[in-house]
Amino acid sequence: MLGAWQVVFIISGQGRFESALTRPATVKAGTALLLFPGVWHRYAPDPATGWSERWIELRGPALERLQKSGVLAPGEPLRTLGKATEVEALFTRIHERLREPGAGFDPELSGWALQLLAQLHTATRRHETAAPMALVVARAERLLAERIDTPPAMGALAKELGVAYSHFRREFKTLTGLPPKQYLLRLRLEKARRLLGNTPDSVKTIADRLGFNSPFHLSAAFKKEFGVAPAVWRQGKTPPPV
Repeated sequence: MLGAWQVVFIISGQGRFESALTRPATVKAGTALLLFPGVWHRYAPDPATGWSERWIELRGPALERLQKSGVLAPGEPLRTLGKATEVEALFTRIHERLREPGAGFDPELSGWALQLLAQLHTATRRHETAAPMALVVARAERLLAERIDTPPAMGALAKELGVAYSHFRREFKTLTGLPPKQYLLRLRLEKARRLLGNTPDSVKTIADRLGFNSPFHLSAAFKKEFGVAPAVWRQGKTPPPV
C-alpha cells in the first residue's frame, strides 16, 4: 500500500496486476496503472518478456478532489491507451524537468501531471459528451503552461473551454488554490526564475519574453513572490523558497 497516488505506464512487454478491488489481470504495453493511497495492490512483469515502464508519484488536494468526483476511481486502476505517444511524451517532459538543477515546486509540472490524468481519463471515456469540471481545469492549466509567453485573456480561455467565466474562475480556484490570473502570474514567475538560473538573459530580456510591462514590474512581482529581487537571487545570495 502506498501513501500517495502513482501512475505507472507500461511502454513495452507485459505482466500481471491485481488489487484489493480488482481481480488479477494481464497488463500489456500501452496500459497505465493508477495506484491509489491506502489500497493494497501488486504487479509484476512476465518473466518471459519483462517490461519497460515510466512512473510518477502525485500528491495534493487536487488528487483528492479528482478521486471524490469519480475522475479517479480505485475500482478502475487499469487504463488501456495503446501507443499513447502523447502520454509517453508527457512522462518524458516531466522527468526532464525534474532532472533540472534546483527543481522544486513548479506549477507547470502540476499542469502536466493533471494533463496526464486527463489523458488517462478520456482514453477510456471517449463516449462522454461533457467532461467533469476537474478536467476542464486540468485542460486550462495545460493551455496556460503551453501559452505562457503569450497567454490568453481569462474570459477568452473560459470561452474556449466552453464554460462561463464566473463558474470557471470559482472552480479553478477551488481545485488549484489560486484564481486563474494569480496562477498564471505564478507560472510566469517560476519560468522567470528558471531563466535567471539557467540562461545569461538580462532581467529586461526575460521581462519582455514573459510579457511583463517592464523589468521593474517583473522585479517587484518576483520579490513579492519569493522575497528577494531577481538580480540578488541570480547572484546566489538568498535562494528563494521552493
